[in-house]
Amino acid sequence: QVQLVESGGGLVQPGGSLRLSCAASGSIFSIHVMGWYRQAPGKERELVASIASGGYTNYADSMTGRFTISRDNAKNTVYLQMNRLKPEDTAVYYCRGDGILTLGGYRYLELWGQGTLVTVSS
Repeated sequence: QVQLVESGGGLVQPGGSLRLSCAASGSIFSIHVMGWYRQAPGKERELVASIASGGYTNYADSMTGRFTISRDNAKNTVYLQMNRLKPEDTAVYYCRGDGILTLGGYRYLELWGQGTLVTVSS
C-alpha cells in the first residue's frame, strides 16, 4: 500500500522560512506528478505548486518567487521551500501524488497525504 507522509510544518514568524517534505512509501515504480496544496480555515483547498517527474514545475501566482518546489525521484520525495512567509500562508498543507505506479503494476490516479499545519504568526 502506498502512502504519502508530510513533515516540516510548524509555527513560524512572518518573514520566516519553512521547508516541507512529503515522502511516498510503498512499492513504488514511478510518480508522474507530485504537488502541494493548502487549505486555510473556511477556504477551499488550493494548488500551491506541482512538479512532474521530468522537472516541469507549476506554481500558483501568489506563490511565485517565494515558494520553491523540488523533488528527489530516487527517494519519491517532494519538497516545498517557503520563504518570506506571511500570516495569510497559514493553512494545512497537503501533498498529492498523481499517476502513482507500483511495482506490482497497480496505478493510483490520485493520492493525498494527511496534511501538515503551517502557522505564520508573531
